[in-house]
Amino acid sequence: MNKQRVNLLWFVGTLAFALLSMLVPLPGPLQPFKPYWPALFLLYWSLESNDRVNLGLAFVIGLFADLLDGVLLGEQALRLCALVFIALRFRSRLRFFPMWQQTLAVLALLLNDRVLLLIVHTFAGEPLPPATWWISPFVGAALWPFLFLLMDDLRMRMRLQ
Repeated sequence: MNKQRVNLLWFVGTLAFALLSMLVPLPGPLQPFKPYWPALFLLYWSLESNDRVNLGLAFVIGLFADLLDGVLLGEQALRLCALVFIALRFRSRLRFFPMWQQTLAVLALLLNDRVLLLIVHTFAGEPLPPATWWISPFVGAALWPFLFLLMDDLRMRMRLQ
């Protein structure tokens, strides 16, 4: 298999893994600690791949996530488009932040995602979520350095082969 095909399979595979990870059920008390995996993986690829991630891809991944998760169609597509737009807009700055600053930026992006989700749920007439609903962005930000370093290491190994 040629190198470009392996790289494309790796890219698509990580996004498929993110969508499937989103579906893993957790016990009720642990549910608020579940990170938003598609956002984390799209953020990684937005920062590390200058031509693969765009708003169209974010929208399609969001629609797949909507269909798999059984939520309002377009909800996650809107959230992922906003996230990728901001990440691509500030890509040149975010890439060269030290890891602790990048983690804070990821936290801000994930909190922005939660605010968008809150707005969508409010317009849908749903009640306000409990305070534990806000834990997920902090868990995602705490996992960011590990996810980033793991993905970067695996990507470099794939490049060397």
